[in-house]
Amino acid sequence: MQYWQKEIETMPRKELEAFQLERLKETIQAAEQSPFYKKTFSDHQISADQIHSLADLQKLPFTTKDDLRANYPFNMAAIPIRECVRLHSSSGTTGDPTVVLHSAKDLDDWANQVARCMYMVGVRDTDVFQNTSGYGMFTGGLGFQYGAEKLGTLTVPAAAGNSKRQIKFIKDFGTTCLHIIPSYATRLAEVMYEEGVDPRSDTKLHTICIGAEPHSEEQRKRIEQLLGVKAYNCFGMSEMNGPGVAFECTEQNGLHIWEDYTIVEIIDPITLQAVPDGEVGELVLTTISREAMPLLRYRTRDLTCIIKGDCPCGRTHRRLARFQGRSDDMIILKGVNLFPIQVETILMQFKELGNNYLITIDTVSNSDEMLIEVELSDLFTDDYSVLQQLSKDITRQLRDELLLTPRLKLVAKGSLPIQEGKAVRVKDLRKFC
Repeated sequence: MQYWQKEIETMPRKELEAFQLERLKETIQAAEQSPFYKKTFSDHQISADQIHSLADLQKLPFTTKDDLRANYPFNMAAIPIRECVRLHSSSGTTGDPTVVLHSAKDLDDWANQVARCMYMVGVRDTDVFQNTSGYGMFTGGLGFQYGAEKLGTLTVPAAAGNSKRQIKFIKDFGTTCLHIIPSYATRLAEVMYEEGVDPRSDTKLHTICIGAEPHSEEQRKRIEQLLGVKAYNCFGMSEMNGPGVAFECTEQNGLHIWEDYTIVEIIDPITLQAVPDGEVGELVLTTISREAMPLLRYRTRDLTCIIKGDCPCGRTHRRLARFQGRSDDMIILKGVNLFPIQVETILMQFKELGNNYLITIDTVSNSDEMLIEVELSDLFTDDYSVLQQLSKDITRQLRDELLLTPRLKLVAKGSLPIQEGKAVRVKDLRKFC
């Protein structure tokens, strides 16, 4: 099946922006049917007639996750519930969850986006696609499932965990493409080697799609080396459907965000003003094709920037840089702002280190301290002087990157908890009043 949509993916910018403006006006008119946006537009005296350019989008207020929670379960719906065919939601462990509703058209559009992404990185209907994401309320499983089926690949809905079964499926079914989160990709590779399976010679894997958690370029390269594949970064979030919102092309130099479905803004998370292309800020997204639950200027809390210039692949849809964390994941320690991804970037540069690490922040003698525990790889030595020098080298690089000096603890492989789901990288034990 053909999913190279040249007329859309290479549309000249002026035509693409005119297309977005038309869809934006239609989206605002549709959103007026939801109780939430009807009140919001009334309070701010907003209507579609006031939108004459994409710049006028800034006349609209932001929508936040708190808005979704406050309007739980169906107050965001822009069509009757009987016309909705599926919902996804967050866990809601700290209160009401966020709910996202879909019409049949919404689901078809979502599958088309994912199929377009997969085709872009070389997946075809001759491939065997294995999905290691959880199914159910989590969008990663069903999002890729329907996209892969739309593309025409043979799909293996393996779901999450059970590494030995995953490996058996990969070998027996001739899996060529995986969808997997980065931390589990390295774990799965470790299990393969422990079981005597060399993924580069004993499997047919050639492509993996990674996402759902922040990861560094160094970790991506390690995954590619361990599995003998090309690993492409995927971005999605349930509020915007799920996976397929943006995806790397084979150039691997940023994620193309599909602007025929979404309008992208980058703002300063403090001033809430737009920042220039190339400057890091918070990603704000507006849906322009969704029927059941359009979202306008949704604050994602993800930190990234628009990459300047054209992509060599020829696609005109703008590219997002690798995500640097989230504005609400920022750690403030001794007056310094930092993100876990900065720690990972340093750790992954040392071949003597494994893939599992844990950052613990606690208050010791009335002072906040950071402890970084990281497992050694199979290359480690028990020579005390060598380990001592390694620890000094890592600590020095961490200090230069973070602008503070953490405590570093090198531990034996297997010492830290093994997580086959989304990795928990930070434990903040401080108590804030």
